[in-house]
Order: sequence, then structure tokens, then C-alpha cells
Amino acid sequence: MSSRKTWTRLVVCALFGLLLSWVVSCSTTPSISGSQEIEFWTMQLQPQFTDYFKNLISSFEAENSGLIVRWVDVPWSAMESKILTAVAGKTAPDVVNLNPDFASQLASRNAWLELDSKISPQVRQQYLPNIWKASTLNDKSFGIPWYLTTRVTIYNADLFKKAAISNPPRTYEELAQVAKIVKEKTGKYAFFVTLVPGDSGEVLESLVQMGVQLVDAQGKAAFNTPAGIAAFKYWVDLYKNGLLPKEVLTQGHRQAIQLYQSGETALLAAGSEFFGTIAKNAPAIAQVSAISPQITGVTGKKTVAVMNLVIPRDTAKSDNALKFALFVTNNKNQLAFAKAANVLPSTVESLQDSYFKSADANASSADKARIVSASQMQQAEVLVPAMRDLNKLQKAIYENLQSAMLGNKTVEQAVADAATQWNSR
Repeated sequence: MSSRKTWTRLVVCALFGLLLSWVVSCSTTPSISGSQEIEFWTMQLQPQFTDYFKNLISSFEAENSGLIVRWVDVPWSAMESKILTAVAGKTAPDVVNLNPDFASQLASRNAWLELDSKISPQVRQQYLPNIWKASTLNDKSFGIPWYLTTRVTIYNADLFKKAAISNPPRTYEELAQVAKIVKEKTGKYAFFVTLVPGDSGEVLESLVQMGVQLVDAQGKAAFNTPAGIAAFKYWVDLYKNGLLPKEVLTQGHRQAIQLYQSGETALLAAGSEFFGTIAKNAPAIAQVSAISPQITGVTGKKTVAVMNLVIPRDTAKSDNALKFALFVTNNKNQLAFAKAANVLPSTVESLQDSYFKSADANASSADKARIVSASQMQQAEVLVPAMRDLNKLQKAIYENLQSAMLGNKTVEQAVADAATQWNSR
């Protein structure tokens, strides 16, 4: 496409987005003299949490006379394209719910309001330090942490009993031992982990947990080291020894859930919120399922997924947008949303609530999973740092790891080739 056609298309898209925004605003929000509207986008939280957000917004508006909030919920699959179009057309909402991974791509283009001079150290200290760090790029803060999810180990106690395994694995070293015993004693696999580029980042995160540095300060590959080779070899050996299903090369994380629900694998690394899905789809499996902390490596690090709030740099309402974002993420509102959505809050005080500290003897597995998840937050961090072209880093590592698994390359060559592929992107 010529540059002239590209420019014309961008102008048309921007004008269409502006017109659509005006039409929607006029048709759904009454004009209030002297008021200022804050447009707030979330990702796929309707209709399940409609009542929560209506009450939240009403409370904010009651405390801030003259401010009104227009809430727009965007499907998960559409958010990236919609926000990219809106930012390019300078029609972005005032507060946006994203994740640090995607938000960092636009942060590198200076799309978001820098927060370090806007938020006092006292307010910043209310949030978990490792979680705040996830929404920084080049030591500049671009987002406010909101809700969190973290993996736990859900395991089939019946299968463990048949394999004569007393305790679930806590480390990757123990996981390899369990995988061998489960296969020998039951004929089933211990677990499923995907190596499909663009799907779960679990294997990429495992490298960090095993002590591998992915990139250096200049963004160059830093994993072509003895630690990186050892981590590659760990996964290659599991595959070559028949301790991973062949489908790990072609199927995504959905397959991991399906295999666990059908009783074909002994454990599943997933968020505690998956317990509801298992109970609904496979009640017999849910009944024999138990909870253990997330498996980690020599570093002891635990991974966490973060949702944050960002404010576009071009908004004319930055002060009020920031006021609303801090209201959404304050201790009281984070605790309320965490309880409503079965997620974890990102503020220190909220996590001290008894809801995350203890459960009675007759508590459900889902309640126990919540306690285990919350207990991991002090060690939890986003293991793969925000960076440009993260999808390309995952692709380089996964593709070369697959080649080593299939015997097309040595482990050393696979690591070297992955590093070269990343550095020459």
C-alpha cells in the first residue's frame, strides 16, 4: 500500500472513530451543564460485573460533584485494535484497562501519561512494589496496578495416590521426578505445557524461574549461557523421554485444561479461578483435586499476571482521570472487586484482609486456592519484563526449543540460534 493510501486510511479511521464516539456519547449520556465526562474502558467485564461498576461509578460521582464517568466495556479480542485506532486518532478514552505487556508497547511510543511526577511516594507505596514495577518502562511509570491472578498447582489426589506420590512437586526438579513416576505407575502424563508461539508464556517464565536472564540492559539476548542451556535441556529431556505429550508442540493451554478435566494428567498449573471451570465441566475431577503452591525453580520466583489502568498522554482530563484511576484501585474498592471477581488485589492493605489469610477446615478447594494464591504475592512478580517485540522473543525460543525436542538441533545450537534470531529481528 502506498504511503498516500496509508495516510488516507488512517485519516478516515480517525474521523470515523471520532464520529462514532460523538454519536455514542450523544445517544447514551445526557448533557450536564458544567460537568466533565471521564471515559473509562475495561476489558470484558460485562455483564458479570455490571452492578459492581454501576455502584463504583455512582460512589465516585457522589464524591466528585461535576464529574461523570461513561463506562465502555470492550471484548478482550477487540481491545488491542480498538485502543491502537483510538490512540492513533487521538480519540482514546481517559482511563483504559490493559495489561502491562500490551500497554508497554504503546508506552515505548510515549502514548501514556507518565505517573512518577503525578503520584506521591506515599500513594505509590500502597501498591505491592513488584507489581508496580510491572507497569514501568525505562524506569518510568506508565500504569497503576489493579487486579492480579497467579498460578497455583491443581493436582489429582487420586492419581497421586495410585502413583504412590505423597506430596505434589514444589520445584521443576521435583516435577521431572513426578513426571517419571506418574508415567511408570499409571501410564498417564503428569502435566501438559504448551510450546506453541503466541500461546501461554509458561515455558518462557520457567526459564526465568530457573535463573535465566532473557535479555540484557540493551535488549540483546542474554540466555545463551550455561543456565540457558540447562533450562532448554530440562524441557528437551522431558519430551525425548516421553514424559510430555506430543501435542505440546501443536496444542495450546486449552489442551492442558482439557486433559486435566478428563483425568489424563495428574496436575494443572492454572489460576485459582479455574476451579470453578473444573467443578462445572468435570465435577468428579474437581472432587479429588487439591491445591499446592506454584512450581518454581532455583530462584524461588512466582509469576503473576497483572491488569492495570493507564491514562493516555493526550487526554485533556488527566487530573480527573488520575483521580478516578486511583479511586478504582484504592484499598476499599480493590478488596470489593477481588471478592466479586475471585481475583487478587494489588494493594498491600487489601491483601492483609482475613479473606486472603485463612479458611476454615471445611473450606472448599476454591477457597483454599485463594489462600495459597494470596500467600505467593510477596514473591510474585511479572517474570518476563515489559519490552518491545516480546512475541518475537517467545517465538524465537519456542521454535528453537521445538527443533531440539525433535532432534533437529542440539540443545546448544538451539539456544544459539534463538539468540541470533532475537538479536537480528
